[in-house]
Amino acid sequence: MTPPLSLHHELDVAVRLAREAGALLLHHRARDLQVTQKSSAEDLVTIADREASDLIVRALRAAFPEDGVLSEELADTPERLARERVWIIDPIDGTREYVNGSADFSVSIGLAVRGEATLGVVLAPATNELFAGVVGAGVMKNGAPVNFSDRPVDAAIIAVSDTEYRVELHRYALTGLHPSGSIALKLARIAAGEADATFTMSARSEWDIAAGMALVRANGGVTVRRSGSAIPLNAARPHIRRGLLSGRADVVAHLAQALPRAGVPEVQLGLRASDSAWAVLTPEQAARWSGHPHVHVRHAGGRVLALIALQPQADGWIVEHEEGDDFHLGRLARDLAYVYGPLHRP
Repeated sequence: MTPPLSLHHELDVAVRLAREAGALLLHHRARDLQVTQKSSAEDLVTIADREASDLIVRALRAAFPEDGVLSEELADTPERLARERVWIIDPIDGTREYVNGSADFSVSIGLAVRGEATLGVVLAPATNELFAGVVGAGVMKNGAPVNFSDRPVDAAIIAVSDTEYRVELHRYALTGLHPSGSIALKLARIAAGEADATFTMSARSEWDIAAGMALVRANGGVTVRRSGSAIPLNAARPHIRRGLLSGRADVVAHLAQALPRAGVPEVQLGLRASDSAWAVLTPEQAARWSGHPHVHVRHAGGRVLALIALQPQADGWIVEHEEGDDFHLGRLARDLAYVYGPLHRP
C-alpha cells in the first residue's frame, strides 16, 4: 500500500476552492441559467460550469505551478501526461440535477499522484455536505471522521445512476438499488457509509470519479473496471473505456458475480483483442474487426447486444457499421456521443 503522504496544504486548498465554487454555483442557480447541450439532451453545460472550472483551475495553478490539471470544462493538452501530480476536476458533477433544481450535484476535486487517486474533496453545495480525504489518513465529512458501513453484503445499499435505473436497470433482478445523480457524490457517500458500492453500465471519465475514487480508496475500498482491472488516472484519453465497480471490497466482489448473472449489460469502448470483452464477438465479427481502432460494443450474457464501428472524418466521426437491436444501439450511440461528440451517418 502506498504510504501516507503529507498533503495537508493541498487538502486545505482543495476544500477552500470547493466551497468557493459551490457558493458560485448556488449564486448562478438563484438566477436565470443559460443551458446548452453538449453531446445530447442528457449532457448539459451552463455558464456556471465554466466559471467554477476557471475559478478552481486558476487557483490550483497559482498554488501548485508544477502540477498538471485536467478539468471537464478545460481544453485538454498533453503537458499533464509528464506531471507526477495531476489535479482532476469536475466543477459540476450532475449538471442535469443542478439545472433541474435538485440537491444531487457536487463539486469534485481530486489529486492523482503517479496515476493513483490520492486526495479527494467532494462538496454537495445545496446540502452543505463536504467530504474530504487523503489515502493513508482517512475521510472526514464536515470535519468528523467517517468510514464504511458494517451492513451485511446481502443488505448492501447499491448507489446507481438514476438515468440508467429509469431507462433500463429497473428491469433486472437486483436488490438494494438506490438511484441518484452525481457519481462523485455516490462515491463520497459510500466512503461515509451511507451506501456500500456502485456500478455503472456505461463508461465514465476521469473527472467524474477521481475525487470520489480517492475517498473510497482512503477508507480501504476499491474502484475497478467491470472486468476487475485497475483504473490508472491521468491517461492520454481520460475516458474509462468500460463501466466500473466501486466501494467496499466485499460488496464489489459480490457485484462482480451478481451483475453477469442478472444479465446487466456493459459497454466496451475501443474494443481490442487484448480486452476480455473480445471473447463476446462471434468468429465472423472477430475476423472482420481485428485491428480496427474504433469498434465499440454493448454486451451481456456472453453475446453482443450492439456494435458500432466509427471512422474519423474532418468534422467528427462517421458511423461505418452498426448492428444490434434499436434499444441497445441507441444506448451505445449515446455513450459514444458523450466521448466522441456528434456521430454522423452516411
